[in-house]
Amino acid sequence: MTRRRFVIAACASGLATALPAETTRWQGMALGARAQILMDHPDAARLTRLARAEIARLEGIFSLYRADSELSRLNRDGVLEAPPFELLDCLSTARLVFGATNGAFDPTVQPLWAALAEAHAAGRAPDPAALEVARARIGFDRVSFDTSRIRLDAGQALTLNGIAQGYVADRLSALLRAEGLRDVLVDTGEIVARGRRAGQGGWPVRIADSPRRLMLRDRALASSATFGTVLDAAGRQGHILRPTGAAEVPMRRVSVSAESAALADALSTGLSLVDGIDAALVSLRQVPGARIELFAPA
Repeated sequence: MTRRRFVIAACASGLATALPAETTRWQGMALGARAQILMDHPDAARLTRLARAEIARLEGIFSLYRADSELSRLNRDGVLEAPPFELLDCLSTARLVFGATNGAFDPTVQPLWAALAEAHAAGRAPDPAALEVARARIGFDRVSFDTSRIRLDAGQALTLNGIAQGYVADRLSALLRAEGLRDVLVDTGEIVARGRRAGQGGWPVRIADSPRRLMLRDRALASSATFGTVLDAAGRQGHILRPTGAAEVPMRRVSVSAESAALADALSTGLSLVDGIDAALVSLRQVPGARIELFAPA
């Protein structure tokens, strides 16, 4: 990497980028996942501090693990006055993908996720009545938001885990570009590639666990696997949940590229739940510029 390139890499990265020996390295956490910052730049220490501060600031908005985050406050109180721009911006992208996927991508699945996770953590089968109550609370169309407030319907809660990692990558990319880095690659589990790697037409990226290779330039890439994380010991309950519960979730891997990582992230999550590739392509017609890069069984 030359001295005008920057990488933030999560532990699940599908990238293979050689770094020089003098690279500055920081390791920590970002939205509950292990992350690292790798930088070869004459002002690496200051830029790393800026990136870490931005990660911490965004965690204060999006984290489900912090009781004092804006999202946790919203879930607890059901309303959030004067919400931060970043939360509204993320919800606007979520609303776009909710509509494009006919509700397959729905951030209000959090009560269902919580009911399943609690039961499996206790080593017992989920209670059908509790699941029915949780499913009745799902419906992103019942969430209202504008610059003055965000309001949830009774009993609702949001998870932005299917979009926030991408959004963080977008914000970090914008921060570094504002600092004058023309060629930037950010990987927070989802990838933003701005400019190009030295001597190449873009940034070479490999989709993990796949032979698929891409050359990204001024574009983002996100991947989802319905059973990439499981909630039960038997491995039958994946972490990506179908909002209606009307059918089994397919074992599927989906990668989407788009103009922003938040958009690609939400689309890869939602399209992993649609009926098949034809339905996925119909959804993408409503999102100009987005492309399916991988749609395969897990």
